Amino acid sequence: MMARGTVPAETMEFAHDPPGTRGRGATSRHERQRLLAELRQEIVACRLCPRLVEWRERVAAAKARRFRDEEYWGRPVPAFGSADAALLVVGLAPAAHGANRTGRMFTGDSSGDWLFRALHRYGWADRPSSVGRRDGLVLEGCFITAAVRCAPPQNKPTRAEIENCRRYLMRELALLRSLHVVVVLGRIAFAAFCEAWTGIGNSFEGREAAVFRHGAQYPLSGGVTLLSSYHPSRQNTQTGRLTRAMFHRVFSRARRLLREA
Repeated sequence: MMARGTVPAETMEFAHDPPGTRGRGATSRHERQRLLAELRQEIVACRLCPRLVEWRERVAAAKARRFRDEEYWGRPVPAFGSADAALLVVGLAPAAHGANRTGRMFTGDSSGDWLFRALHRYGWADRPSSVGRRDGLVLEGCFITAAVRCAPPQNKPTRAEIENCRRYLMRELALLRSLHVVVVLGRIAFAAFCEAWTGIGNSFEGREAAVFRHGAQYPLSGGVTLLSSYHPSRQNTQTGRLTRAMFHRVFSRARRLLREA
């Protein structure tokens, strides 16, 4: 039996009041749960970006040789995590043969190996690795999402594609009231989160002066803290730009901030 507050990673029904919206139309737990379930289905069915639709489906049909016997997800990938998430992790986009194959954020690729190892070490995941959306992984107090929900060619979404996906991130933020720490992975995720955060009416003092850099920390409204890290892509990890110690220090700080909250 799972401990209270834990949620299987494939479960997508969450219930939260919007951060920074107390007294502004907050809905009941049941209603928020329904809205997030509907949002998941809306994301999975999205076809707003023709280039991304064509690419994700082409990759899913062709497959990588090492995964030729697997059925690819080949659709937009929804967020997942705990209903009472105090930690939000924002990535860039699904990997072509990672989440685009498995159907779950950061699952089935090397970036996910780095992320889940860190989340496990600091108490947000019940295991240090994840291979598929039905592998039983449980997150505790953590919600994982991304700036873009479809795998983009060369991992480079266009500005219009990022803007199309922003509506989904904004709606997730508006339904996650328990957040205290946000970790963004990479420059694109940093910019996408900041736009979504202010887009739902939250304040961000010094937003104009805030710049992405590894290890940066910024205070947000409602007692939320924003931390930024290089993305754990192979481009960063295999070149030494991002080391395991550097990455873990970000999540160690996130855990410390939550203890102090």
